Parts: sequence; C-alpha cells; structure tokens
Amino acid sequence: MPKISNIKAREILDSRGNPTLETKVFLDNGISGTASVPSGASKGIHEAIELRDGDTNRYLGMGVLQAIENIDKILLPLLKGVDITGQQLIDNKMLEADRTDNKGRIGANSILSVSLAVARVAAMELKIPLYLYIYAIFHSVVPDLVRDPKRISNKILKQVQDDKKIVTPLFNIINGGLHGSGKLKFQEFLLIPDQSKNFPQALRIGVEIYQVLKKELIKRNLVHAVGDEGGFTPNLELDTEAINLLIETIESSNYEYGKDVYLGLDLASSVFFKNNLYTLSDGKNLTSENFIEYLVVLTKKYKLFSLEDPLYEDDWDSWQSLTSKLGSNTLIIGDDLLATNIVRLKRAISCNACNSILIKPNQIGTLSETIEVTKLAQKSGFTTVLSHRSGETNDDFIADLAVGIEADFTKFGAPARGERVAKYNRLREIYEELQI
Repeated sequence: MPKISNIKAREILDSRGNPTLETKVFLDNGISGTASVPSGASKGIHEAIELRDGDTNRYLGMGVLQAIENIDKILLPLLKGVDITGQQLIDNKMLEADRTDNKGRIGANSILSVSLAVARVAAMELKIPLYLYIYAIFHSVVPDLVRDPKRISNKILKQVQDDKKIVTPLFNIINGGLHGSGKLKFQEFLLIPDQSKNFPQALRIGVEIYQVLKKELIKRNLVHAVGDEGGFTPNLELDTEAINLLIETIESSNYEYGKDVYLGLDLASSVFFKNNLYTLSDGKNLTSENFIEYLVVLTKKYKLFSLEDPLYEDDWDSWQSLTSKLGSNTLIIGDDLLATNIVRLKRAISCNACNSILIKPNQIGTLSETIEVTKLAQKSGFTTVLSHRSGETNDDFIADLAVGIEADFTKFGAPARGERVAKYNRLREIYEELQI
C-alpha cells in the first residue's frame, strides 16, 4: 500500500470567523486527502486541548500557527513512510509523541486534523466511499479490505444495506445559552423526527418546521436572526416559552407532536451552574435536588425525548439520580460529562449516570479513540449521538462517520447555514447511494 510522503496544514476560518486547521496528507503515489477540524463554544473542562497561539496581536490570540508548526516539525517526521491504512498505528504514534492525557503538548486540533485526513486519503486510495472505509475500521476488517478491495468492499456495502440502519437527525432550531443572544438559559431546543422515518423524510420534517417557525417568529414580532448553529435566537424570556412555541409550530406544520416528531433539550447546565446552584431563565436558583425535580416535571409535562447535559459535568451523584428517575423513557445524554473519553464513559456505565453519549471527535482528538468510545457505548446499550461543534467548517467528514459507526442520531445544527447544510446534503447523498 502507498505510504505517507508529506503532510501540509494551513490556517482557515471556521463558521464563527475564528482560525482553525485544514490538513492535507499526501501519499507517495501522488494521491492526497484533506480534512479540517471544528471548534466548540461550549467546552467541557474534560475535553482534549485545542492548541491556540495566545498572541493577542493576531486573531485576538486565536491563531493556530503553533498547531501547524507541530504538524510540520513533529507529526510529519513521525509519520512519513507509514502505510496509509494503518489508522490505529498512525493514531497511536501521535498519542505517544504527545505523551499527555489531554493532547496538551501537540494539540488535539493538530492530531485530529491529521487523523481524519489519513482516513479520507486511505478511502480514496482504496477507491471506496469514506463511510465504508470507516465501517471497515469500526468492524476491524481493514486488513481483509486491503488484500481484496473489490470483494470485501462489496461485502461491506451489502452489510450496510442489509442492516438498514438510518441515523436520525436532531435539528437545533432554537439557539439559547452560549449559542444564542437572548435570555434563554438552555442551549439547544431540538426537533427530533420519529426514528421510523427514512433520512429524506426526516430532513423534510426538519426543514418544513424550521421554515414555519421563522414565519411564526416574524408574525409574533420576535427576533428571527440565527445563532452559531443556524437555529433562531428569539427574544423570549423563559425556556418554557420556547418549548411551547415549538409545539405550536409543529402542530401548525401538519405534523403530530409525540408521533411524527419530538422535542429534546441540550441544557448545557454547567454554564448556568454557579455556587452549587442552577439559575433558571425565570431567575430562580435551585439546588441540585430541586433542579432534578424541576427536570422531571418538565420532561413529563412536555414529553421530552431527550435531555443532554442536564446537570453539572462533575456532579455524578445527581446524574445517577436523574437517570434513575427518567432513564427508562428518556435519553439522558452525556456530553461534557463524558467528553468522548473512555475513562469517563466506563465510570458512567458502572454507576448508571446516563444512557446515551454525545460523540465529538475533537473532544478526544483521534479517529481511533472516537471509534473505541463508540464501540464501548454501543456494547453497553448506550444510544450514540454524533455531533458537530458550534464553530464548524464545510468539511462533511462527520456525515460519513455517522454512517460508518452506525450512530443512532446526529447533531449538525439547524437545516440552515452552509457548514450545517453540507453535512445534511452529504448524509442524503449517502442514503441515496445505499438506497435505504
């Protein structure tokens, strides 16, 4: 198989106008593949380190020239001449070179941009779609694929088609918290089509309700500008107002709430947790115990499908309590709690802290680690939700990743803004290819 001959990284802008990395991996036969990495606004304290220059005279300290230098001076010499299909070996080499728990030396953004570009160019070399190559990694059949690309790729394709596993999109159509500009405390108000829908049907539901919501906001003389993830940022006073507005919008869109479509929340509660109290949009300050009771009442009243990051990221006892109360009927999704980290996931499994995990490759830093965490989560009965970040690029890698790792759900934001739509369009293209 061809080997890595060169790696070139450059500074590009993400969807929020901040620098990020785009990296191209070259093979000794002339083929090259590119990947770019996103950046989050709401970051948990347990995420891998995103390396920034800190030079306030340039991009307000957000530059990534040091990350580029690390690729050029550390990762290229390390990986030059390595077989392109050795994803695990390549990722392990980078981790060993970093020698930290949080990728703080080389930077998770440096490492991940190389890791993803390696997978993309390997798929190109093997002349198969990226999602099939990721599926091969996920199911440990890459050696077979390399020996007999045509036969094994056809076998993999048939397996994916026979499984008929459709990833369901979670549309973030109202942005609050750090993603919005109003008074809403909860970060994302999510529209969730029923899982029985195929992807084009689910996409249509999201788009139609999104467009009806815009008209409703205009009619009510509410702000209809969009936030970082394409969802609207209405000037509402209370989080419950946003929930009620969405249910009314669903019904006026000729869909049945609780049958065709559901609602979920990403609370990002760590953001409004201060001095051991949760501050709600109505100004009330609640203890963990009282906030759990509030969430139980809220979930049952509105028949919420999911709660993401409903509690502070290190309040394990409260997570366990909430999951025991709601986990049989509601997805309790760990994002900041788990940080796509195998150690934290194992702890959550052992104490029943949640029943679902948000998967973000840039929280952990390599494709191999992302796959390892996903495998353990699925083996343990967790629902998996593959997620973008608020600072995105037009790279649609995670659409292929969602199919390749057989995720249950995706979060790409609202069905608006080019960097979000690119991923929805890629998913649609994949399912048209698969004819499922």
